[in-house]
Amino acid sequence: QLQLVESGGGLVQPGGSLRLSCAASGFTLNYYIIGWFRQAPGKEREGVSCISYNDGSTYYADSVKGRFTISRDNANNTVYLEMNSLKPEDTATYYCAAGLSRGTVQAMCVMGQKSYYFRMDYWGKGTLVTVSS
Repeated sequence: QLQLVESGGGLVQPGGSLRLSCAASGFTLNYYIIGWFRQAPGKEREGVSCISYNDGSTYYADSVKGRFTISRDNANNTVYLEMNSLKPEDTATYYCAAGLSRGTVQAMCVMGQKSYYFRMDYWGKGTLVTVSS
């Protein structure tokens, strides 16, 4: 069974850090672009950061650039999102997704949740991140 499982969410104070993990099972991540997307209450889902599993190229949304770092562990078929200097506006459910590489990392990240061509093929169930004092 093909699936992505996220972990690492929780409650953190502003300025704090969290590391999210996305473990893939049932398939290998080669030839996929893996992304972290988030959805806050009442808002559309947005691409936060994506990585090409083959060459490691990355994309970050402007809102997280310099604070978040995406990385991959080839041996464990896992992708991580290190989140630092967290802000209340980072509060959201974070989803891991994987899509066959149909375009650039940026295209897949920006359009992956709303374009059939750049679609992400597999989605996790999400993990909640709450940034609050």
